[in-house]
Amino acid sequence: MQEYDLLIKGGRIATASDTFSADIGIKDEKITCLGTSLNGSATRIIDATGKWVLPGGIESHCHIEQESSTGAMTSDDYYTGSVSAAFGGNTTIIPFAAQHKGQSLADVVKTYDNRAAPKSVIDYSYHLIVSDPTDKVLNEELPAVFEAGITSFKVFMTYDLIMIDDKQMLDILDVARRFGALTMVHAENNAMIKWMTERLQETGNEAAKFHGISHPRQSEVEAINRAIQLATFLDAPLLIVHVSTNEGANAIAQARQEGRKILGETCPQYMFLTDENLVGAGEEGGKFICSPPLRDFQTQKDLWRHLQNGTLQLYSSDHAPYRFDESAKLSHGPNPPFHKTANGMPGIEYRAPLLFSEGFLKGRISIQQFVELTSTNAARIFGLHPRKGTIAIGSDADIAIWNPDREVQITETSAHDNMDYSPFAGMNIKGWPELVINRGRLIIDNGELKAVRGQGEFLRRKPFETTGYISHLPPELDVSKNHGAEIL
Repeated sequence: MQEYDLLIKGGRIATASDTFSADIGIKDEKITCLGTSLNGSATRIIDATGKWVLPGGIESHCHIEQESSTGAMTSDDYYTGSVSAAFGGNTTIIPFAAQHKGQSLADVVKTYDNRAAPKSVIDYSYHLIVSDPTDKVLNEELPAVFEAGITSFKVFMTYDLIMIDDKQMLDILDVARRFGALTMVHAENNAMIKWMTERLQETGNEAAKFHGISHPRQSEVEAINRAIQLATFLDAPLLIVHVSTNEGANAIAQARQEGRKILGETCPQYMFLTDENLVGAGEEGGKFICSPPLRDFQTQKDLWRHLQNGTLQLYSSDHAPYRFDESAKLSHGPNPPFHKTANGMPGIEYRAPLLFSEGFLKGRISIQQFVELTSTNAARIFGLHPRKGTIAIGSDADIAIWNPDREVQITETSAHDNMDYSPFAGMNIKGWPELVINRGRLIIDNGELKAVRGQGEFLRRKPFETTGYISHLPPELDVSKNHGAEIL
């Protein structure tokens, strides 16, 4: 008789390509058997009748226990951040390890290892933020980080204390291309933002509601187009993160149609909130300050279309938790100027439930698209597939069991993060991940945390592969052949 550590019976399984009814046998952290009417002994048997059995979510864009360029620390450490992620159906997180000017990458990675290893309750890796690309960083430290299994780097085109210029971006893109890493970019035009901010200051328009005006749509669109051209020049893969405009998404769609190695991501705040949330919040508008800023309702509709048609492959929270008190958002007083308000908002726990409720259950996307956007695409893009991001024999037993009928109202403090507010408070959602399993261990059981600190494992990731993420054109139309850059 087959022996299992865990047996899941009677559920409806969905992957990025299929849906089917089957039982799942789990042994030694792996999925070892898929079949109907599985028999055998198990330490625990879960009845998933009437439930969706899905791959555990992979949250690939979040800021946890990370200092900003101004020194502000996010409110979540690797314990509270990973717990909140787990309650939202996630089994893997990939936060950022941020280099600031003068820091060695080895020291940065060591710092984040010391933060994550003793605290994270789910599996984790990092993206490395590069802000000081010296010759040593480029020629010695980045290759060493890649060898350690960190295969994605992020750069900023704005924020004076952390941004890089175009030449530096080319240097990083070149290193990433040669070593099989993926470069991620925060694309906003720094000069436009500074120019607008100065004009608003001069006229006394410094309330939170003016934050969106200080980050005009054109600043994102210009930077996205410039970033695409820089990456195309070197035939390097590039991921544009937190896309907030239709025009920016259109630029990504056009680049992909031309066969360029360009990927796109958007976030729940741009799908479910608008600039009216920021303007209407009055003195509490700082709760809705993030960059890029919230846009209008028409842009919401446009981004849904881009998510539906595959222009944007990733849907991530950009969880950047800063409390609405003197420790963070109000560190410059009870009603601070928008440009002195900590930039970011929480959302890691509600990322997948919002998309399940408002995307899948309302017919905007299929269940397979839901799985792609919350798990499989991130696993493929960031070098974790097929270990993560799917339900298949040999894959890690990372599974979320969703009750499609459970209704939840989001309140200011209903999440399990270390926050005192939620930008999604007041929303009612349907569908919830009631049981969450990470490498065969039940970590969330109907509202109870079963995981312990340090249970998560660091994930060494494979190189980035472009297969499946760019269009395949005839040779005469392949723009990647138009220069001498080495092809990945």
